[in-house]
Amino acid sequence: MSRDSRLSGVLHVLLHMAEQRRPLTSEALAETMRTNPVVVRRVLAGLRERGYVQSSKGHGGGWTIARDLADVSLRDIYEAIGAPALFAIGHRSEAPGCAVELAVNAVLGASLREAEERLLASFGAVTLADLSTAFHHGLAQRAAGPTTRGHHGH
Repeated sequence: MSRDSRLSGVLHVLLHMAEQRRPLTSEALAETMRTNPVVVRRVLAGLRERGYVQSSKGHGGGWTIARDLADVSLRDIYEAIGAPALFAIGHRSEAPGCAVELAVNAVLGASLREAEERLLASFGAVTLADLSTAFHHGLAQRAAGPTTRGHHGH
């Protein structure tokens, strides 16, 4: 089963952008994410359309965050990247007239809708500022610990 890691990846990119407080090129962000600059541009273009990031060309240009981190939720970003499927499980549709399949699909469908609503509500309750705070808290804990090895220093 393959996992869709676009949300995680774009949140990672946004935190790097927030930390730098200067324009970052697609190439620099791609290097950080170990991906292709075209992938970065494609994902960030969707965020630009919603006004979450902006880009500038030329020397010193690149991508910057266009909104206050406290004004953007994880749900906003999730929707901006196209609202990918949240779950890999679903129901069968091979025998739409089968009473057993109908019963199973009804129960599964209701449970999956409820789980999706709860997950999206939790995404809506977390902002990029909250994510940044969690990142800084983690850095502070590592700095206070016996070793800072393994810290995500890029």
